[in-house]
Amino acid sequence: MTSHRKSRQIKLGAFLPGGGQHIAAWRHPDAPADGATNFAFHKRLAETAERGLFDAYFLADNLSVGLGGREGGNAKIAGFEPVTLFAALAPLTSHIGFIATASTTYEEPYTLARKFASLDLLTGGRAGWNVVTSAGDETAKNFNRDRQPDHADRYERAHEHVEVVKALWDSWEDDAFIRDKASGRFYDAAKVHDIDHRGKYFSVKGALNVPRPPQGHPVVVQAGQSEDGRGLAAQSAEVIFTAHQNLASAQEFYRDIKKRVRAAGRNPDHVLVMPGVAPFVGRTEAEAKVKYEELTDLILPDDGVGLLNGLAGQTLDIRGYPLDGPLPPSKETEGMKSRQALIRQIADEHNFTIRQLYQWIATARGHYTVVGSAEQVADQLEEWFRNEAADGFNILPPWLPGGLDDFVELVIPELQRRGLFRTAYEGRALRENLGLPRPENPWATARALAPAAE
Repeated sequence: MTSHRKSRQIKLGAFLPGGGQHIAAWRHPDAPADGATNFAFHKRLAETAERGLFDAYFLADNLSVGLGGREGGNAKIAGFEPVTLFAALAPLTSHIGFIATASTTYEEPYTLARKFASLDLLTGGRAGWNVVTSAGDETAKNFNRDRQPDHADRYERAHEHVEVVKALWDSWEDDAFIRDKASGRFYDAAKVHDIDHRGKYFSVKGALNVPRPPQGHPVVVQAGQSEDGRGLAAQSAEVIFTAHQNLASAQEFYRDIKKRVRAAGRNPDHVLVMPGVAPFVGRTEAEAKVKYEELTDLILPDDGVGLLNGLAGQTLDIRGYPLDGPLPPSKETEGMKSRQALIRQIADEHNFTIRQLYQWIATARGHYTVVGSAEQVADQLEEWFRNEAADGFNILPPWLPGGLDDFVELVIPELQRRGLFRTAYEGRALRENLGLPRPENPWATARALAPAAE
């Protein structure tokens, strides 16, 4: 156990929406205004992240436009569908993984399973699926519903959805395809299996019409922090994307998740907790603060209020309240409950006005923002990593490409100097680089055990 801890290194995801992470990122003088739909720009980001030896390029996704109130600002109202984008970027890279978001609420397990199995094949084993339940009535209206399903219902459906997807990925055994021209045998019929799933939400016969992915399963990622979200993560996730403002909160989540994973009969070392961190990096702390202030000055008040409306789940429109007054009371909704609670916590702990609150969260939507030199940023990451708060981090550069360039050129070398981060990729597959095992095929396992049971 001790040797494991000594050799343990930080894992890093790069969260890189082309329009930038900060609500005003697209207005930065060095950022392309069309970054969200500029493929050449995404290519540059992928190449930079791979040069920095990041484990994966991570993209969130939305299933509605959200004009006038989109969380993340106007640069995020329209962009590429992540799996499509990553399929195009795959041949331009060789090691970095690609984690795409897809919804268990509005996608069917069969189409989602074949989409991610295909991405894993196209990338040679570098795909990951970020499991989300898609909150919001505006999204529901795009999928034959007037209102979003209840929070608990969304997560119950998600549990079953993930179960079905994994079963479909396993419906072909690894060596099922013979493709022998001489004999004419293309596949071994004994090694393809209907899943015959019949549950509360889904009825799926199978098998999947895509071979078993190179990784067995693409890496499963999950980001919920509510009680239901933690339950889903403990049962199904291999990487957990989480948001915390301080070490104590991150430690509580980390320890709780590891305990739940162990209780579910899984190995806690095979579930990586990776909080989001948005770094403003300078060669000095003063230089970093200037970068932070320059970007904060670009926030338009309407965009800041729209961000709060999107995140805090207000039933009472914040636009009717003075910007230099307190955040008004809110009622619980069926939206993103954990993020609503976090926004309220930030406002109350700091006694923020509405304006101060949106300035604080404009960078990272409640994820941890760090402003400082490379050494100071590395200090923060190391503290969380060494004190049961994180196995790695999803880095959210505030603006692009500069925020990513700063991290790769300044922070990565500092982490390497401390022995906390790789100097070369461990392998080609995302699982290899993350240190996660390849799932066994249950049909093949049963076959192997059958003679002993007779």
